[in-house]
Amino acid sequence: MSSSATSSKGTAAIVGVGPKLGRSIARKFAHEGYTVAILARNLERLSMFAEEIAREEKAQVFAIRIDCADHKSIKEAFEGVLSLGCVDVLVYNAAYQPFPLHPSSFTEIPVNSFERSLAVSSVGAFLCAQQVLPGMVERARGTILFTGCSASVSGMAGFSELCCAKFALRGLSQCLAREFQPLGVHIAHVIIDGLVGTPRVPSMMLRLPFGEQQSGGGGGGADGLMDPDALAQTYWHLHLQDRSAWTQEIDLRPSTPFRFF
Repeated sequence: MSSSATSSKGTAAIVGVGPKLGRSIARKFAHEGYTVAILARNLERLSMFAEEIAREEKAQVFAIRIDCADHKSIKEAFEGVLSLGCVDVLVYNAAYQPFPLHPSSFTEIPVNSFERSLAVSSVGAFLCAQQVLPGMVERARGTILFTGCSASVSGMAGFSELCCAKFALRGLSQCLAREFQPLGVHIAHVIIDGLVGTPRVPSMMLRLPFGEQQSGGGGGGADGLMDPDALAQTYWHLHLQDRSAWTQEIDLRPSTPFRFF
């Protein structure tokens, strides 16, 4: 873990932090003054991200290992998260998809792979939300953001395990929104309709107020890949929304679609 002695606006927990979107979201909330807990399975890599973000943003950043397919691991991880204080923001960005990313014949998908996809994308989200919702309801405020993808809304041949898991996550988001938004908790589902690349201008997007990015700046998705720093701006904007006009679902895509196959 890495920390800095700056005052904090609150605590954000980002589950599923890799080198692209998760890291950009964590950096954005750290830049805005939040204490950030970043969670993933690879603690060594996660600790490197925590050190990097803490150094660049002069923020408190804590690396906590989690296996989103393991109930015990989730409970233990959130004991660490909640020791930092009440969670104001939960971003669930974890997903399971075997690599390389290519269609699999339905009859050849191992049942344990199908079950793991469901466990990571939907059951893990369910359990993480259960950890933070009591505190959010008690304070009548909080934000939970779930990361979806194209597979959340459209079944695709060869991607049964991903689609079924992401459909379930979308349903969970809608159910929680209807139950907890009247209690002051903003819950939204973010559909990433494309492939996420690397930041085109590292950290630059984080320093621009939402809506002030130049159209087409940094490549503007001309290669069909999505800039994770630009996506992180949307997650931040969702957190800031006034409760009289909350978004429940939003879809994001590049100006030039990426061709998968």
